[in-house]
Order: sequence, then structure tokens, then C-alpha cells
Amino acid sequence: MKERETNRYWKKILDTMNDGLMLVGTDGTILEVNGAFTRLTGYEANDVVGRSCTLLRCDACETTLGGGDGAWCTLFKRGQDVRKRCIVTRKDGTYLPTLKNASLLKDEDGRPLGAVETLTDISEIDRLDNEVDQLSRHFDESSGFYGIVGKSAIMQKLFQVVEKAAHSDAPAIICGESGTGKELVARAIHRAGGRREAPFVQLNCAALNESLLESELFGHVKGAFTGAYRHRLGRFEAAHTGVIFLDEIADIPISTQVKLLRVLETKQFERVGDIQSISVDVRIITATNKDLGELIARKLFREDLFFRINVIPIILPPLRERPEDIPLLINTFIGRLQSRTGKKIIGVTPAAMERFMTYEWPGNVRELKSALEYGFVIVESGLIDMEHLPPHIVETKSDRMNQAAFSGRDNAHEKAALIEALKESRGNQSQAARILGISRVTVWNRMKKYGINLKKVMAP
Repeated sequence: MKERETNRYWKKILDTMNDGLMLVGTDGTILEVNGAFTRLTGYEANDVVGRSCTLLRCDACETTLGGGDGAWCTLFKRGQDVRKRCIVTRKDGTYLPTLKNASLLKDEDGRPLGAVETLTDISEIDRLDNEVDQLSRHFDESSGFYGIVGKSAIMQKLFQVVEKAAHSDAPAIICGESGTGKELVARAIHRAGGRREAPFVQLNCAALNESLLESELFGHVKGAFTGAYRHRLGRFEAAHTGVIFLDEIADIPISTQVKLLRVLETKQFERVGDIQSISVDVRIITATNKDLGELIARKLFREDLFFRINVIPIILPPLRERPEDIPLLINTFIGRLQSRTGKKIIGVTPAAMERFMTYEWPGNVRELKSALEYGFVIVESGLIDMEHLPPHIVETKSDRMNQAAFSGRDNAHEKAALIEALKESRGNQSQAARILGISRVTVWNRMKKYGINLKKVMAP
């Protein structure tokens, strides 16, 4: 193809690119853009040609403006190619994460003629990175009902409610004690619903102060406050077309509750430091372990916000109300821990199982899982026994009282009493514990403390 013909079709060639292309003059004026630029940013060519490239409000480029020496930016001053991740602002005000490549165009004498910049949309890459991160943290949730384990009647009823909630776009609120699996339920609603292919974005509202919480929820523009060196994409914007899960909703400050209420009512918000409204299509799921009714009575939670988020209430039962699920949970967690650690631990002893069934589990399923993880640290193979469980789980209130009385003796008397009990029980540590009125774990710990060798104790 001749050079003249090449120039003739140059515009069509540029429009076949998937990346947005922008030709910028030495004064920062946009000279030309391609079709992909319009598709990515929403700006038509006649919207931008002749205008400054700063209309994209690129958070990376703005830091280079004012390069000095008559240069529009440091790209022209240094003459070095630029390749970096940045965020540009579309025509409708939404953020677009991009990978920007910028190079100078020079004449034969090396004088700058302008710059050519390409914008690669990496929003899908960011979404997939987030999804991979979520999957890596929840890879062991493949069993049960979307990772929720339970066969009791109360859990089967819960699964039915979750299924119905998944087929609605109305706000749902998940209530339950700490450790009952509120995040798992939120994920189940997302994965079973019509937005399953869209983002699932979560935020723990109790982990941040008021200013940081608003920035996380709604994003901010560069310079909105001290330390805001770049644009920030908020959780609501990141969750567009998908689901946002706000955990510990009761801890949101009143001022932020007002802004959250507006998002629910209008589906619009403003970034911190900005006045342009952003529209979003997001399904909201919240969770709390607190009594919102009590907080409303104390003027700590807005009643109108409560009515907005309490359309589909889902109540999670504590573990103590579904003890029949404990053996299933134990088997499930042991299977996962076997895969993770490679240890040949096949289960728990009858004594340990009995303790699991009678313990109150104030930390619910999370505490049960932690207890088994503790056992996997202590035991190398075989069965997890009582002595392999955390002391606070093994010892009852009466055990602790008896242990305090037993430990009140001096070391010599304590050791002698332990040896005598072991002899009387013929080496049976459980029976020795009953004789002394303490737990088996205390017997095991005291044997280690005093270096008591059971074989020597039992030797004639």
C-alpha cells in the first residue's frame, strides 16, 4: 500500500484499536481521538478536540502539570515515555481505571510536536483481581449451601429464606451474633441471585473513622483532604450493577447514615470533595450483631434508614440453638484442615465430642473452627482429644474453681498430690482429674510442668 493510501485510511486504522488513543499538542490541547476513546470515556470527538486534556481529570497526569521551562507537563520536559496505572473521569462523572501509555512525537531535529497517549481499560482486570482475592480467602466454602454448613430444621428454614431473598433486589439485613456467618449468608444471596456475575463488594463499617468511612463508601477526588493524592474509587461505584455488603451497619455515624439514606432513595451520591452526582445500580445487603431497635430509641441510629434496609430481615441462629449441626461442622472443618495442613488427623475423641456438644460457644461457628485449628496445631495425627483443645473450652466454671484450689498449694504438695492421684487411678489421667476435682487438661499441663513421667510413676 502506498504512503498516500496509508494516510487516507489512517483514521479507520486508528478506529480498529481496542485502546483509546488521544493525540495531544505541546500546549496540552487535544488534537484527535479514536473511536475507542469515545467508547471508553463517553466523549465524542467534537466534545474534546480543541480542549485541554485535563478535562479527563487523570489523577496520575495532574501531578506532572506545571513542569516549568515552558513545558506543558514533565512528559515534554523530560522526554521520557510514561506508563502507569491511573484513573480518568468519564463524561458522566464515573471513574475508569486505565493503564496509560504516553510518548512524545518529535520532528527531525528532536523538537516535540506533541504526544500520543493510549488508554487501556483495566476495570475488568481490577474486578477479577478483587474476585480472586475474595475466592482465595473463602476457597474452603465450597461445601454445604453456598458454603453454609447445617442440616438442622432451623438451618433448612434459613436456606429457604436466603433463596427467596436472592431472587429479589430489595435491601436485606442479616442479624445474628458474632461468628454466626453473616458474611457467608450475604455471599450466598449474591451467588444465588440475578447479579451473580456482577461485583460483590464488602466493607466493615466498624473498622474506619467517619472521614475514612465516607471515602471508602463514596470515593474521593484528588485533593479532597490531606493525604488524598489520587482519585479513589468508592465501594458503591465499584459495586455498580452488583451487590454491596455493609457489615456492622450499626456502627455508621449519624452523619454518614444521612448520606447512605440518600443513596438508597435516589441511587445517587457525590464523592468526597466533589459536587457532581454519580448514579449507581446497586443491591444493598447489611449486617449487624446489635439491637437496632435499642439504638434507634437512644437516637444512635436513624429510624428512616432502618426502614429502608430492613425490607428483608434474615435472622441467623447462634450455634447453641442448633447443636445437631456441631458434628457435621466438625467433620467439615477437619476435612478442610486436612487438605490445608496435610496432617492425618481423622476426627475427635468421644470425650472431646461430648465437650463440643455441651459447650455454649459464645463465639459461635467461628469459635468452633478456631478450636479445631488449635487442635491441628497441637496434634500431628490421629484424634483430637480434650487436652488438645483450648483450655477455656475444656474447663467449666467448677473446673476453674477446683483448679484454683488445687493450684493454691505449693509446688511440692501439688506435684505430690498429682502423683498420688495418678497412682490411685493406675495412670488414667481422666480418673486422676476426677480424684483431684480438676480438668484432664490441667492434669496434662501439670505433668508437663513438673516433668512427670507416667511410666516411672507406675513402675513398681
